[in-house]
This record gives sequence, structure tokens and C-alpha cells, in this order.
Amino acid sequence: MTQLAITLAITGASGAAYGLRLLEQLIMAKQTVYLLVSAPAQIVIGIETDLELPSHPIAIQEYLSERYHAVPGQLLVFGHEEWTAPIASGSAVPQAMVICPCTNATLAAIANGLSRSLIERAADVVLKEQRKLILVHRETPLSVIHLENMLRLAKLGAIILPANPGFYHHPRSVNDIIDFIVARVLDHLGLVHCLLTPWGNNDQ
Repeated sequence: MTQLAITLAITGASGAAYGLRLLEQLIMAKQTVYLLVSAPAQIVIGIETDLELPSHPIAIQEYLSERYHAVPGQLLVFGHEEWTAPIASGSAVPQAMVICPCTNATLAAIANGLSRSLIERAADVVLKEQRKLILVHRETPLSVIHLENMLRLAKLGAIILPANPGFYHHPRSVNDIIDFIVARVLDHLGLVHCLLTPWGNNDQ
């Protein structure tokens, strides 16, 4: 199993379950995860899931570490303006960063270099250090502004991975649809998973 240090940011777009399922899978895959949860994301998580996250990063870290059975030091949660976090510097850049789900506002800020929060700064660092940045965009429809921001980021090497699930695997539940997207993210991170049977496999 490939060992990575991965920054995972969950922003306030609908689709919090995508980010939480990805977090669970990364921990199960024994990866080190630097987690960032925006203030709007905390609200959305409370609306869309059965979780009630604490407000303080350390409390969130303890809560999610216990929930997903992370080993000590495997999951580190940082605050919105915790500028001393290692992911704020190119000298400690992780191998990859995933923003899941990603709002239009976050997309725009990254595309224009506006590092107003640690999420945006961490993404800026990943881009400038030419590491992998995956944006799981969830909002729809898209204006020309959104499309131009996506194009700018794609030209910089970011992977735009909209939360647009396929249905050839015959999903039977919402969880199956969530797993389709999470599986695609894991594929781009180079991590082995059992969430989705590859296209063309006769055992589907």
C-alpha cells in the first residue's frame, strides 16, 4: 500500500457525505490525513448527516479519530487560520490535496491566488510545489466565471473531478452513488480500494 500524506478539505457545498466517506477510506488505507473543515462545512455536515462536529479543531480530531479508528498521529485537524500548520508552507507540502466537496467560492479563491484561509493557502502551496490537487466540485449549474476558473486551474495541473456519478455499476443506494465518486478520487491518488468494480469487468 502506497503511504502518502494527504490534505483533505471539506467545504460548504452540499455533499458532505463525499468528504466524510473519503476521510474514512483514507484512514482505512493507513494514510496520514491533514483535515480542514470550513465553518460552512460544519453547518452542512450537521444538516446532511447524523454527525454533530465539535467547534474546536482538536475536539474534531479526537471525535473523528475515534469514529474512524485512526491510530495516534494519523489524523491531524487544523483551524481555518492556523498559519503555523505544516501545510501552509512549501517546506512541508503533502503529496496531494483533495477538496471534497468544493464550493464555487473556494474554486474561485484558489484560481485567483486568494489565500484568505488555510484551505486556500494549502491549495496554493500544493499548486506552486507542483503536487496533486483534486477538486471535487459539487455545485450546479455553472456560469462562465466558474468554467473559466476551472480552466485556469486545469491549466495549472489541478484535477477537476465533479461529483457526477455514473450509473453503469447499477447503484442500489445513496451510499453506492457516494462510493462511485470516492472511488474515482482514490484512483487519482493511486490508492487501492474495493468500492467500485472497474469498467469492463464481467463480474459487475
